[in-house]
Amino acid sequence: MAGVLVKNMSFKPGQTMMITGVPSTDSTNFAINIGSSPDELALHLNPRFDAHGDNRTVVCNSFQGGSWCEEHRPEGFSFNQGEEFKIWITFTSEEFKIKLPDQSEIHFPNRPGAEKYNYFFFEGEVRIQGFEIK
Repeated sequence: MAGVLVKNMSFKPGQTMMITGVPSTDSTNFAINIGSSPDELALHLNPRFDAHGDNRTVVCNSFQGGSWCEEHRPEGFSFNQGEEFKIWITFTSEEFKIKLPDQSEIHFPNRPGAEKYNYFFFEGEVRIQGFEIK
C-alpha cells in the first residue's frame, strides 16, 4: 500500500478540505486519515470495494489511545474503481461533515474534541490528485 503524508498544514473548525483522487482499477480499499499523529486519528474514512470482509462499504472510525473505536457504517457507496472522485470534509468542533461523490453526507463525531488537526495520511490503492483546505 502506497501512502501520501501531508505535513505543515492545519485543519481547524469552519474549514473545508477538498480531496480529489482516483482509486486504481483493481483497488480493494483506500483510507483518508485525519488526526494529530499516526497514533491519534480523529477520522479514518475507509471506502472498501472488497476488503476486510466488506464489499462496497464505507467505514468511518477513529483511533485513540492505541485502539480503534466503534465503527460507523453509513448506507450507500458512491466510489468506483478507476473513476475520479471528489470528497469535501467540513470540520466543526463537534463533527466532520463528509460530502461524498454522489452528494450524500456522512456526519462523524469529532471524538478527540481537538480544535486543530495537522496529520493527514492517504493510504491504499488510490492516486490522490488534489488536496486543499479552505
